[in-house]
Amino acid sequence: MSRRRPPAGNGGGGLFEDPLVAIARARPLRIAGVDEAGRGPLAGPVSVAAVILDPDRPIDGLNDSKKLTEARREALYPLIVERALAWRIEFVEADEIDALNILQATLTGMRRALAGLSPAADSARIDGNRLPTGLPCAAEAIIGGDAIEPAIMAASILAKVARDRRMLELHLRYPQYGFDRHKGYPSPAHLAALSAHGPCPQHRRSYAPVRDALLRYGGTVSTS
Repeated sequence: MSRRRPPAGNGGGGLFEDPLVAIARARPLRIAGVDEAGRGPLAGPVSVAAVILDPDRPIDGLNDSKKLTEARREALYPLIVERALAWRIEFVEADEIDALNILQATLTGMRRALAGLSPAADSARIDGNRLPTGLPCAAEAIIGGDAIEPAIMAASILAKVARDRRMLELHLRYPQYGFDRHKGYPSPAHLAALSAHGPCPQHRRSYAPVRDALLRYGGTVSTS
């Protein structure tokens, strides 16, 4: 676990008091959970969500999105949106992923999601082992946080459902790739479609299977 927090103070309201301690004396801290979905796919955006849960409006059944069925994720999504104090979903599109690399694109999405929360978070708990730079609040990175921190669980559900819905939209534009089934991940069916049709504009050119397919097609892309 890694952390980025303000220097700890004496908790007594002195000159060097931790700002979070001072806020907590006035009201409950607003702690955002942050998670992403879609780092591994060959196509589509990476989706990042930030959620501040409301302790007075608990949500039963939160869990890591990967451990929930699609139906359960879809049922929880509107509850999170309705009951959270704040939530934000950011997409980082394929062209920006190619420009930045997937790690930096994900960190960029996390920074944008946190910056877009209203009300703002006092601190953030981010799933993983890396923290973005330039965050608007104190933060800590928690490995496996989507299995232990409810706010991160909620963020993982929003990110996953939002990305799956986007891939269904892309399927309507590019039905030959089967995005509705594999959501852009490198399944055998997706690789076969990529070989047969070449990449579409939503494919990530920095990923080796897409780059190789693009070379085979002489740099052309599928647009239909």
